Amino acid sequence: MRALLLVVALLGLLVGPHGPASAEGGVAPALAALSSRHYDDIANGVAALAVSGDPRAAAILGALQGGRLYARADHALFIRGPDGTYVDAATGAPAADPGTLREVRVNNAVRRALDAGLGALRLFAPDAAVRATAADTLFAQPDPAAIPALDRAIASEPDAGVKTRMEQARAAAILQKPDASEADRLAAVATLRARGGLEARGLLEGLSGQPPAVAHAAAAAVSALDFDLRLWNYAQSAWYGLSLGSVLLLAATGLAITFGVMGVINMAHGEMVMLGAYATYVVQVLFRAYVPPGLYGLSIPVAIPVAFVVAGIVGIAIERLMIRFLYGRPLETLLATFGLSLILQQAVRTIFGPTNRDVDTPAWMSGATQIGGLQITFNRLYIILFAVGVLFALMAVLRRTPLGLQMRAVTQNRRMAAAMGIRTPWVDALTFGLGSGVAGMAGVALSQIDNVSPNLGQGYIIDSFMVVVFGGVGNLWGTAVGAVVLGVINKFLEPVAGAVLGKIVVLVLLILFIQRRPRGMFPLKGRAAEA
Repeated sequence: MRALLLVVALLGLLVGPHGPASAEGGVAPALAALSSRHYDDIANGVAALAVSGDPRAAAILGALQGGRLYARADHALFIRGPDGTYVDAATGAPAADPGTLREVRVNNAVRRALDAGLGALRLFAPDAAVRATAADTLFAQPDPAAIPALDRAIASEPDAGVKTRMEQARAAAILQKPDASEADRLAAVATLRARGGLEARGLLEGLSGQPPAVAHAAAAAVSALDFDLRLWNYAQSAWYGLSLGSVLLLAATGLAITFGVMGVINMAHGEMVMLGAYATYVVQVLFRAYVPPGLYGLSIPVAIPVAFVVAGIVGIAIERLMIRFLYGRPLETLLATFGLSLILQQAVRTIFGPTNRDVDTPAWMSGATQIGGLQITFNRLYIILFAVGVLFALMAVLRRTPLGLQMRAVTQNRRMAAAMGIRTPWVDALTFGLGSGVAGMAGVALSQIDNVSPNLGQGYIIDSFMVVVFGGVGNLWGTAVGAVVLGVINKFLEPVAGAVLGKIVVLVLLILFIQRRPRGMFPLKGRAAEA
């Protein structure tokens, strides 16, 4: 009964809004049926109204779907607005005192009729996005009764992308149609195979009672889709690995600078990352308090230089007040910086509290895009671009500025650099500040994908050392390659071995690699390499 009703209703769409169903006499019985207390009558009214061509059909059906349609004893219908006022459903005129009303109830049968009716109406909406959504809904809930409406919509659709989605929805409905021809079924299988994805695979795998040729074609399509999905899963893992590699690059770049030039094992490097994340939080608090809401999206770009300066100043202070007294004593330096990391964590807990702090993601960094079976989130994409930008900016500093020239000179031969008049203590301090500032900028990026807490940096310090050692101490290109390689390997191992065991496997592989190449992939010559 339902299928016959929807077929008749959707065939009425072929008549169009200027056909006989558009007359007032055709709308009045539909509205009267909607005011009935019987669910079958309400479902009939939904189907009739959907094909009536009445300009208020979508509003009435939407109100019924949202529980805002009310009926009076004389069968008049009213729509309740968000403010509690009522309008006449037939005319849209305000109703000052509609009298005693009751809500029009729905059951599952009525809901199905509503989905079909609204879906058919939206196929012809002026907005292409609405038409595309309607086609996707009909694809997810295929119903042979929607085929006539889809045929008409496909014939008149000007947008090629929307038309393709309508054809895919029609193919899904064809496979559910008992009397569809074998040729139509084979064409529908080919359309779903071309669409790809888990939804298409589910529809093809769930087919039953098909002719042998169709069943064989569906099985072949499922096999091909499984292969495609495996490839897309590999691509997704590679994307996640690249994203993790960009995070490791940001966290390890500053460490590569300080370790490469100064030979200092700085266990407090993770706390510089943490300070950058908290600087982002403070910037956003100030933006909420003093900056117009329309400019809130600039909080992250503003936080980048703020985090660089804050972490850089703290880094210079650490070098001047502690590190410079411990040069040549690596064990004492390691213990001192480890103790300093605990002090910084406790200081942040005292100031900001032990709980996580919320850092908002601006609207321009939110959302995702789909490329085939690959989902790319915008925040991760911006972090990757930011990491690449930081890498090239640091290379420009090292190659094109006096500070970079002095840093390279100190790296290669500290005594000769001092003999040439370079103030090596200040180079050390500025280098430590530069590395700490870069770590602070890493904290800005991490605040968008991780919890901002006093322990934020602890999760990345070991991985950062692994990246630096694997790539080659003091070599930025080696750091970049090492970060990407370790990130990708981690993400490919996690589904197989789990997160913890995957890290153990990576660590074992790194140890075996260091046995063969103790100075990493791209070793530098000079004091840092010889130490």
